Amino acid sequence: MTMAIDVKETARTQARYQRIARLYDGMEAVSERRYRPWRARLWSMVRGPKVLEIGVGTGKNMPFYPEGLDITAIDLTPGMLDRARNRAAELDIDVDLRLGDAQSLDFPNGLFDEIVETFVFCSVPDPMLGLQELTRVLKPGGRLFMLEHMRAANPTLGLLMDAINPVLVRITGANINRRTVDNISRSGLQIEQVEELGMGDIFKLIVAQRAS
Repeated sequence: MTMAIDVKETARTQARYQRIARLYDGMEAVSERRYRPWRARLWSMVRGPKVLEIGVGTGKNMPFYPEGLDITAIDLTPGMLDRARNRAAELDIDVDLRLGDAQSLDFPNGLFDEIVETFVFCSVPDPMLGLQELTRVLKPGGRLFMLEHMRAANPTLGLLMDAINPVLVRITGANINRRTVDNISRSGLQIEQVEELGMGDIFKLIVAQRAS
């Protein structure tokens, strides 16, 4: 069954990130020290050759792009995309940057060998719709690589994350209580690997595959 985009919530998400685009790198400067080795490891697994990056943001993954790949990168927010273009120019990286929504990808079925996203599905308004679209544009047998944070399995911590999530979403646009591994399983993608990276079971590296 095809799901419909929540237009209002998607517009709110775009507006939140547009508002903080100029501040975004500074806001994440401390946490990025933790994330950079994870980004490097994730991208070292990518073989392509035709790759889609979802939620390129300000281009934080660009220093880790492997050479020789055909990379298209999208983001929902014009302000973020402007900064990604500047970073690509500074790094002299050849990447096709486009405005786009993970919930409604403007690409034909089965176009990409691999898809990469880092800390994006915490913000996609309808994560199941987004995963449906990623599956659609992946080639049969294609793989999805993800870095994500999600709701802790610990009951007390999980309830705390649920309680403060509405406030954090309004401020930053990111949900901290998504059940992303469960969502991937429900989407029909086949999970190949889930690796816990830090803070107990909150941060994970995930590899999933579209059925051949």
